[in-house]
Amino acid sequence: MRKLDLLAATLVLVGGLNWGLVGIAKFDLVAWICGGMEFGETNAVSRVVYSLVGLAAVYGIASLVATARRPVARHHTAMTAEGH
Repeated sequence: MRKLDLLAATLVLVGGLNWGLVGIAKFDLVAWICGGMEFGETNAVSRVVYSLVGLAAVYGIASLVATARRPVARHHTAMTAEGH
């Protein structure tokens, strides 16, 4: 499952960077890479990328919820006679 976590995190970062560029510079990097010439223009490839980013975000939310529901493991270390 580690590879899926890495892929999802990468896609969420791509989406975050893209939205940052949209907000700061009105530049849609995903659309530009996928051949869009105008701001906000989409095509089949860019819609797939946007969909994958959205699915990665949903996966990330589900992972956070699952992690929050897990009981906290408590590790106790035995103290030595020296008090360490």
